[in-house]
Amino acid sequence: MTDNNFTEGRILSKLFKFMIPILGALVLQAMYGAVDILIVGQFGTTAGISAVSTGSNIVNLLVFTVTGLAMGITIVIGMYLGQKKEKRIGKLLGGAICFFVAVSVVLSVIMLIFARPLAMLMQAPAEALDLTVTYVRICGGGMIFVVGYNVISSVFRGLGNSRLPLIFVAIACVVNIFGDLFFVAVLGMNVAGAAVATILAQAVSVVLSIMIIRKQELPFTLTKQDIRFNSEIFNFVRVGAPIALQEILTQLSFLALCAFINRLGLEASSGYGVV
Repeated sequence: MTDNNFTEGRILSKLFKFMIPILGALVLQAMYGAVDILIVGQFGTTAGISAVSTGSNIVNLLVFTVTGLAMGITIVIGMYLGQKKEKRIGKLLGGAICFFVAVSVVLSVIMLIFARPLAMLMQAPAEALDLTVTYVRICGGGMIFVVGYNVISSVFRGLGNSRLPLIFVAIACVVNIFGDLFFVAVLGMNVAGAAVATILAQAVSVVLSIMIIRKQELPFTLTKQDIRFNSEIFNFVRVGAPIALQEILTQLSFLALCAFINRLGLEASSGYGVV
């Protein structure tokens, strides 16, 4: 299933073919927050806009950090394919499964327990504080699906297939839109509805991707013996850590800006969220 082989032939055309779907997936992922704020703003409350804005910044710090680490998988898979060491990919993915399951559990615990301190640290306006806590906790409870999507997408891209992750995120966006309309507009769940719709969309994306993986002809095998903590974890973490650090620094700057704006009050906070 290596759609793009960069070790032979002309590179430029393959690079564009590989790059465009990734760009599309990034645009669609950015639409998640936009859709949440749009529908909460239309059918929810002003405090809800502020809560989604602040909560999204907190969640994004963790999500983009995980994405950076997962990019290490993409790079190492590409290395193994280029080196004709396909047999090592199964062990790599087995270690990655254990590592990222552990990471998702830790992140969920942090977000569930420390949601209120984090919201207060972000200077969430008093009117939006409880709603921000609700948003962070619901997203934290579904972190396994968020992490799962990013890891699976990294595997496909490492195999040279960037189209399937685009399809996954497109389906997730559609589910998120209809979920927002149902939970927020119909059921009146406000911020909680937006968070539930977001996690539901990620869960659908993960389930579909696993179903598709089972039907693909893969250049490697993954056995139960491979699914354990092993030395391959160090290989992809070493590669992905600098990318994750870059994302952490970027997201911290956004968090700081959001906190400064939140101190100006609810209207400023919701206005910043819309922008």
